[in-house]
Amino acid sequence: MARSAAGQTLPQRTPEVPRTSLPDDTTQVIELPLLLPDSLVAAPTPIDSARLVWLQTPPELQDLVGDRVGCIETDAPHAFNPSVMSFVTLFTERNRKYMQRVLERENVYFPLFEKYLAKYNLPVDLKYLAVVESALIPTAKSHVGATGLWQFMGPTANDLRLRRDEWIDERMNPEKSTEAACKHLRYLYGVFHDWELVLAAYNWGAGNMQRVMRRTGKKNFWDLYPNLPRETRNYVPTFTAIMYSMKYAQAHQLHSPELKYRYAEVMDTVQINGRAVDLLRLSQACGLEDSSALLHYNPELRRNFLPAGYRSYAVQVPATAKPQLAVVDRATLFDYCLPRTELPQPLPPMMARLNGVEPFPTRTLLAASGAPREEVEPTPRFRRVRHTVRRGETVSALADRYDVSVAQLARWNGLRKGRPLAPGKQLVVFVPMATPASQPAPSTGTIASAQKLTVPARLTSPVAKPTVSSQVARATAQPAIVAEAAPDVALASKEVRTSARTNRNAAAAAVAPAIEAVEAVETAVADDSLPTEYVVRKGDYLSRIAEIRGLSVKQVMEWNKLTSIKVSPGQKLVFTAPAEEVDTTTQEEVVAAAPAPVQLKPARAPKVAAVQKLAVKEPIRKVHLVQAGDTLYNISRRYQGVTVEQLKRLNNLTTDEVKPGQKLIVAR
Repeated sequence: MARSAAGQTLPQRTPEVPRTSLPDDTTQVIELPLLLPDSLVAAPTPIDSARLVWLQTPPELQDLVGDRVGCIETDAPHAFNPSVMSFVTLFTERNRKYMQRVLERENVYFPLFEKYLAKYNLPVDLKYLAVVESALIPTAKSHVGATGLWQFMGPTANDLRLRRDEWIDERMNPEKSTEAACKHLRYLYGVFHDWELVLAAYNWGAGNMQRVMRRTGKKNFWDLYPNLPRETRNYVPTFTAIMYSMKYAQAHQLHSPELKYRYAEVMDTVQINGRAVDLLRLSQACGLEDSSALLHYNPELRRNFLPAGYRSYAVQVPATAKPQLAVVDRATLFDYCLPRTELPQPLPPMMARLNGVEPFPTRTLLAASGAPREEVEPTPRFRRVRHTVRRGETVSALADRYDVSVAQLARWNGLRKGRPLAPGKQLVVFVPMATPASQPAPSTGTIASAQKLTVPARLTSPVAKPTVSSQVARATAQPAIVAEAAPDVALASKEVRTSARTNRNAAAAAVAPAIEAVEAVETAVADDSLPTEYVVRKGDYLSRIAEIRGLSVKQVMEWNKLTSIKVSPGQKLVFTAPAEEVDTTTQEEVVAAAPAPVQLKPARAPKVAAVQKLAVKEPIRKVHLVQAGDTLYNISRRYQGVTVEQLKRLNNLTTDEVKPGQKLIVAR
């Protein structure tokens, strides 16, 4: 009663000051329009609807409702104040139809609620919370997606182990959702230890309530009332008003003979073990007049059928249908309940069709066309390269260097956006390889030379290499000397010279792929992205070290002059062959890469001259990778005979500004 008295305390009204009038009849009084207060001085006070209803309610009714609320013996919230009185007036006078619809469904769900509330040792009057949430409609769904009698959101339903899929939503199952709600209420009471705060947290969320309590330092719902959102402020008064209105429905003449009261029925189950079932035909088999009756008994079903192969499911049927189902065996029953038409199946994904572009031959298209599959050996499309980050290198510069995108480089190495690369960090790059279809068809001699050319599978340490022009010149030096020694070549007839001129273009085209292959070898060998030395750490062993770098144990032992496979921590290992071996191998590879027509025959001498002329005509470009702190002047000083103006002209630069990672052509 003390709480009720405190709730009825109202603020005193401000007395009105009468307007004074002058007795002089000659004075004319002009009524000025009422001006709103200046926004900088005072803001207009909003109208309190709860206080307005309280003032319009007779005092006798206020006292009567307050006494009845105070006499309710329950642990659930039941404070009485103007906010509660406004909702009592709403449910008992202005919106009586709503309460009457709820009273019609009361006898169906309240026994179920009371059973589980008693099982979890919760106040029985919390059953009125389902009325506030869903008005006892099991398929109710709010505008934000809350579903079921207890209006669970998706994440909360997942936490409470309520199954949701394409066919079933257990948030609409009265029994399973009620048990889940009891578990959730018990958890909230363990957090707040106050039922008013529990109801507010059920509506707004436990985290939000804890944050506002920490921010304000208040521990009571009515103290937190001004700091709560509108829906949460009205939640507890609505619960108290619903509880009062249903307990005293007879006193407010809410019950009526015209109401269609529903009562709980005795139910039985039919177990479906992965069979396709049409619930409309099953309703007919049960002898129910309404073909959709089973959908009302099983509100968690989202469709009127279940597909074949679905998990074991028990369909709720009235117990009165059990004798009729016992007449036939299960096989006959399920044959009768098969869907009349084939159930809809998801369509296979179709690729977008573009004009002039043939779709990629997927398995579905091959099966539909009946064409035999071509046995094509898979060819690698990418080459894996390891790169050691140097000081000043950036992700964009490395992406341009290896012809990949920044996003790919970040995804392959788990790089975070905005963070610089640490010097010495190992990066993995998948360099795209040229496809055979994109290359021109070489001649027979070029194919033979390309087969002899060996490109290392993994990049090695840089060693000083001659340029492509010098390699080609050295490769062609021996045939040239032989040509000088042969007098027949010097005294060749005009016909030979004429044929040499006509075949000059063909010789250049045949030698071009070989030059490109030699250039690729030089680029691969000149890449210094891999570390050349490694300091053995504790736990390392030689076979693992060699496997990581794509080498054999024998190679590592020969290059480091090891007598056994044992290595000790602190020992330095070198992963490059000696300079003499590399030079010999490279010379042999370049000589082997020379085109087949360059042989000891006098008639082939003009092609050798064409190779030398081609090498001189198109020298290899020298490229400089800009480092941190570089300027055009410093770069020009590093290369003899190069000026700043030449650098700007070669690279189409309009200013002297360069950025780290930028590639500059320093010679042509």
